[in-house]
Amino acid sequence: MFEGLFPPGHDAEIQILLFRLAQWHALAKLRLHTDHSLNLLNEASRLLGDQLRKFWDFTCAAFKTMELPSETAARRRRKEHSLGTTMSTPSGSLTTSTPSAAQPKAFNLTTYKFHALGDYVHSIRLFGTTDSYTTQLVSSIHHEIECQND
Repeated sequence: MFEGLFPPGHDAEIQILLFRLAQWHALAKLRLHTDHSLNLLNEASRLLGDQLRKFWDFTCAAFKTMELPSETAARRRRKEHSLGTTMSTPSGSLTTSTPSAAQPKAFNLTTYKFHALGDYVHSIRLFGTTDSYTTQLVSSIHHEIECQND
């Protein structure tokens, strides 16, 4: 399904990354874990981290990626709103001091979501699978307290 989208060397690395992501996700979302399945998830987390770093070093470095047009437009609107520098031209179009060209966009491996992948096994051992608890009770109590304070 995804074969052949990238040049041969990069295509193979992306195929491995997609497999590692699917493997990790399947193990992380199990509704019942054993010590063996948690050990498998721990190993899958390690392999996924290795593959993500390889993707970042090898594939991301080989391609110049840019913002999507919708991201460029949103950035321009945010900048216009924060500066309040939008002016009309005689033709009725809007001009601004904000450049409208797409900016480079890089894969960011240093986000919390990647950092937290390594904590899944420990969290499952401590609290159980994510389908066995909810924050709904805490949320409803918080909402009741807010209503009482109004």
